[in-house]
Amino acid sequence: MFQAGQEVRIVSCEDDPRAAGRNGRIVNETPPGPLTGGRWTVHRVGLLIGPVLCHTHELRPA
Repeated sequence: MFQAGQEVRIVSCEDDPRAAGRNGRIVNETPPGPLTGGRWTVHRVGLLIGPVLCHTHELRPA
């Protein structure tokens, strides 16, 4: 389980494949729900990449 502010490594990302291989920070204060389709919101991925939505299996702790 991830927590808000935690740095993660994006292994793959269905939402935006450009984010794969980059690090970012979790935004969610609570576990993801139906609004995001069960995906975590990750930001600070890159200068030209906005926040992305990633499933738990697409993320690893950094």
